[in-house]
Amino acid sequence: MADQSPLSADELLDVVDENDTVVGQATRSEAYAHRLRHRCVFVLVRDGAGRIFVHRRTARKLLFPSLYDMFVGGVVGAGESYDEAALREAKEELGVSELPMPTSLFTFLYETPDHTWWSSVYEVRCELPVDPQAEEIAWHTFLAEDDLKRRLVEWTWMPDSLEAFHRLLG
Repeated sequence: MADQSPLSADELLDVVDENDTVVGQATRSEAYAHRLRHRCVFVLVRDGAGRIFVHRRTARKLLFPSLYDMFVGGVVGAGESYDEAALREAKEELGVSELPMPTSLFTFLYETPDHTWWSSVYEVRCELPVDPQAEEIAWHTFLAEDDLKRRLVEWTWMPDSLEAFHRLLG
């Protein structure tokens, strides 16, 4: 039987302060358990027709398992830049080896009573066929922006991605 434990719990992250300055390091599981502020990237992926890549996360994800997401992305590893993480995460999750550098759009601090992270939002066009990473993505499609907006009230979305999407829409 395959390992059904959560993914990436031991990944090392930079811990940052309210100004996004590195003040230490912790594993992903420690950061989540102790509400240590770290860094994340969100990459909005559009296909050649301008549709947005939407997916449902696998049940094995450490945080927000089985929820829908309109971004690919994840945590920024220790010593990694936002730009490096955005490109790495997009390539990994989409299953493509050639992808242009995502364009940085804005950064914001995501904070709830349970979580806190600096979030850098990007956009990229992917005109190649995607082969999403099975460990990360249980289901996927490309949706027109109007279709996606209609589903915002129908599906259960990752709360941080939903906040990033609302900020993106202005």
